[in-house]
Amino acid sequence: MKKTTIMMLASATMLFAVPTVETTPQADTTTNQGMGKGMAKTSCKQGKCKTKRIKRKNTNSPFLIQKGLPHLSKIVMQNANDKSFALTSEQKEELKKVQTETKSSIAKTTPKIRQLRREIIKGSTSGTSAMELKSSVEKLAVLQAYATMVQLKCIEETKKILTKDQLLYLLANKRK
Repeated sequence: MKKTTIMMLASATMLFAVPTVETTPQADTTTNQGMGKGMAKTSCKQGKCKTKRIKRKNTNSPFLIQKGLPHLSKIVMQNANDKSFALTSEQKEELKKVQTETKSSIAKTTPKIRQLRREIIKGSTSGTSAMELKSSVEKLAVLQAYATMVQLKCIEETKKILTKDQLLYLLANKRK
């Protein structure tokens, strides 16, 4: 294998690296303002102020792994018409099928997951024992595992459809 090919493959794996963002609200000592629902943090140093947006945790996510896995088909569709990305019509068609299948599966599972979460929370706060909630928790775990596998399958199939150059393009342009 050529050195450039190895470098391209190593770089393509970085496509899935996600920077961490602080999501824990903390008081801002420079402005004495707390981090409430506004979810912005301002820091001032030497007369220069910067505001940093803080992303909220998605507590409604149906997936077991809620942070770190890329929404690859979403990123692909955002770049679909970019001439530099160079998707063929066949690739667009295949990617649309993968996206449709994924969305359909997740759309069927998500309401069931949310309902089980509500039931478990309600039961827990109303005094239901852990043993009585066990079967609901197990059902929730199975559904979330299924949703996560659907997401992983989507990532895998999307990567198979794209060329190495297209994956590198996404890596270079993922922040757009």
